[in-house]
Amino acid sequence: MMMMERRSDTLEARLSDGLAVVHVREVRFPFSTDDIHGLIEGGQSRRSDCSMGLEITHLGSGSGGNSTLLATETTKVLVDCGFSLRQMELRLALSGVDPQSIDAIVVSHHHSDHSKSAVRASKRWQADLYSNLETAMRLGWQPISEVRTFEGLQRLEISDELSLLPVPVPHEDAENVAIIASNGDGRRAAVVTDLGEATVELMRHLAGCEHISIEANYDPGRLLAGPYPERLKRRISSRGGHLSNPQTAEILVELLHPDLKSIVLCHLSEKNNAPHLAESEVLLQIGDRFNGDLSISTQKGPEFSHHLGQSEPEWISSVV
Repeated sequence: MMMMERRSDTLEARLSDGLAVVHVREVRFPFSTDDIHGLIEGGQSRRSDCSMGLEITHLGSGSGGNSTLLATETTKVLVDCGFSLRQMELRLALSGVDPQSIDAIVVSHHHSDHSKSAVRASKRWQADLYSNLETAMRLGWQPISEVRTFEGLQRLEISDELSLLPVPVPHEDAENVAIIASNGDGRRAAVVTDLGEATVELMRHLAGCEHISIEANYDPGRLLAGPYPERLKRRISSRGGHLSNPQTAEILVELLHPDLKSIVLCHLSEKNNAPHLAESEVLLQIGDRFNGDLSISTQKGPEFSHHLGQSEPEWISSVV
């Protein structure tokens, strides 16, 4: 289930596998699939102007599923498609996006929370599907006929307005990539999850990005005291595991520059982390030097969008 809230707390939209339900001062209005077009049309008024450049919207992030929408005036790309097809279409609708308008889906690695409905969505929406060869083989996707494969550091020219650079990062037994997105004028945004450390190559490509979405997966104290078996704890905290809150903070300290306007912490563990822990750790390290927006993406997305060059997020409210 997914929840989306405005800050006013007067309205919230919730999604389940069967219905989209909007709560307005505790009055419920259920929506079937036939009503999704109304959600799309209402949301399009919010996102009618992408001429300001690249827009980044997390449709949801965490162990239950991940997907990030990158949108320019003419191009829409999903980085990962880790929810059910039903959920993906509902989350896109709440963002004001017709799923049929998605141009491409880029899957970072084969784990199901990043790839779950990617091939079905690609076929249903007639969107190009991209992954590296290892990911395609792990998922049984057919190169050429189902998926376009790429090498690490091979730039994907999606359109004149948007190109993507997949940067290999270490993660368990997966051939995972971070995504560096560039709009038509060369300004860049990054989506980085599922890695145990930031490589020199990754840091080189993150330098100068105006937006960074990066995982802050676990709090070391909570992981240590938590219920996971010792073997799993060691794997999570290993070079091929996930980034801890302190690791993420240290990475961001190195990447701070005047044009970095927005940071989103994502892929937080529900058992081994909490939003306030991740936020406080990062702010402790960067607070005095960072004048932009720090937000947290959870499984409850979509909640907000960021535009390159803008500090304030655009909060997504119900369109009903």
